[in-house]
Amino acid sequence: MSASITSISAVRLPEERQRLIVERLAGGGRVLAAELAREFGISEDTVRRDMRELAAAGLCERVYGGVLPLSPASGPLVQRLEQARPRKLALAAAALPLLRQGQLLLIDAGSTNGAIAELLPDNLGLSVATNSPAIAALLAPRRGIELIVIGGQVDWRSGASLGARAVRDVAALRADLCFLGACSVDARRGIGGFSFEEAEFKQAAVAASDAVAVAVTNEKIGTGAPYGVAAMRQIAYLLVEHDADPARLASFYGEATQVRVADAA
Repeated sequence: MSASITSISAVRLPEERQRLIVERLAGGGRVLAAELAREFGISEDTVRRDMRELAAAGLCERVYGGVLPLSPASGPLVQRLEQARPRKLALAAAALPLLRQGQLLLIDAGSTNGAIAELLPDNLGLSVATNSPAIAALLAPRRGIELIVIGGQVDWRSGASLGARAVRDVAALRADLCFLGACSVDARRGIGGFSFEEAEFKQAAVAASDAVAVAVTNEKIGTGAPYGVAAMRQIAYLLVEHDADPARLASFYGEATQVRVADAA
């Protein structure tokens, strides 16, 4: 434990307290106001004020009783497509055992879901509906896969068709399995999104699917995003990397969600 954390109870300046809160978020996920108030030797109201200021600065996501680190997955899709590609392909491989003959898959936009689409086999008679032009372009030449493109205006940040048209399109489906894109994942807060329209589409996708799977890279686990999408009890499968932090995964076990660990990249 660092000297700064050890001496946390002696901290009185707001700037020092907030710096230490950010350090805690980076090192261990959720930070609770009551625990910090005891360590700081100050009131919970003062700690909550620090947390509100950090959240307003975009450094964390406020939750009941404390704060979560903000998910790093807020950049535009074009920046994320080639990031950690071997890790995303390993997660995609872990998704393949969920596939069954003749399924209708709903594949949400996202770079990890793009890797899943890339590895789909041609011999299962799959149908795929997607709101991602990039995924649609990838699957269009595949004769063994029936493609359904969900329409609407494309958001350049997420690379997804969003808005009223996309929500209407997805509401007409009854997917056997949805691969849902997740901006953030937390055992208590569930799945989060970075925009209202993105969260609205994802909510509709969950409602239109018999089962939902989320493949998530390590940095998204135990983080928050401004808009709620789904509770973890609505997620049938959580696919995680081979070296995901066991302490962060512990809170997911014992719930309705089945955690599946991918092989190493």
